[in-house]
Amino acid sequence: MSPTPINTPLSAQNHLLVVVTALPDVDAAKGLARVLIDENLAACVQLGSNIQSIYRWEGKLCEEQEVLLSAKTLASKWQEILSVIQKNHPYELPEILAFSPEQYSQQYGDWVQAEVNKA
Repeated sequence: MSPTPINTPLSAQNHLLVVVTALPDVDAAKGLARVLIDENLAACVQLGSNIQSIYRWEGKLCEEQEVLLSAKTLASKWQEILSVIQKNHPYELPEILAFSPEQYSQQYGDWVQAEVNKA
């Protein structure tokens, strides 16, 4: 069996994007995940629970249990997904990061593209 081809798209708009944010609990994370899927802004959203975050906020050292949300989308959806996360996020200043993988399987990239480009 030959390996799945690796995709490096030519168009920056079609690059896969992994958008990450942390939420206070599973219910908040599931709610945001469903919005992203329902609005075709992400093809897949994964939730990782029991993330321990340590940070300083307004001069106070904080330690919190959080849920990490990771959404797979396209670079062309960045502004929309950013806006939806900001609108639906319970934090005053949510962490919203995006990463573009350099390589991924062609089949997975095609699937993400098909999902987020549905009408």
